[in-house]
Amino acid sequence: MLKIGVLISGSGTNLQAIFETIENENINAKVELVISNKKDAYGLKRAKSRGIKSLYLDYKDFNNMEDYDLKLIEEFKERDIELIVLAGYLKVLSSNFIEAFKNKIINIHPSLLPSFGGKGCYGEKVHEKVLNYGCKYSGATVHFVDNGVDTGPIILQKIVEIDEDETINSLKQKVLTIEHEILPMAVKLFAEERIVLNSRKVKILGEMK
Repeated sequence: MLKIGVLISGSGTNLQAIFETIENENINAKVELVISNKKDAYGLKRAKSRGIKSLYLDYKDFNNMEDYDLKLIEEFKERDIELIVLAGYLKVLSSNFIEAFKNKIINIHPSLLPSFGGKGCYGEKVHEKVLNYGCKYSGATVHFVDNGVDTGPIILQKIVEIDEDETINSLKQKVLTIEHEILPMAVKLFAEERIVLNSRKVKILGEMK
């Protein structure tokens, strides 16, 4: 069984989607640990309601972010975590963390990378940039995490069309809907060992349903 660890900073709707997909599709995987850098993150309650270990770690309790990430590594290694999922985690991971779980960290981003990614591009800020640019389409991307920001190899993407009267909030809801589709799908593919990474190119084995 694939042991999954999840990092969150907010409400945890993507975490909820992962829970439901694992349960409904009988995926041979289990979320073993959820960690948040925000004390009031509702995602922690979602985990606790399922009897899943959840932790709040305040970076202010550590000398620097390197030490903070070393603590994350310790918690995940202690539970033999095989896949780390960033489900709305708003901190950039250190190189030590990325090396400790090389090619075993995936992230969901609310745009069609490589467009509208990088430092400062998160949450509603992404949708605001997309609308200000006049894009006709946006979407979401699941990618492996590397030492850049939103620069890792792309696993899955899905597109949404932007209406003429689109608002930041309406686009956010459209994109969130597809996030809830493709992030759990990526978890399923990883659990089934159907993701093959060759340099920057990701190949999905078998038929996509």
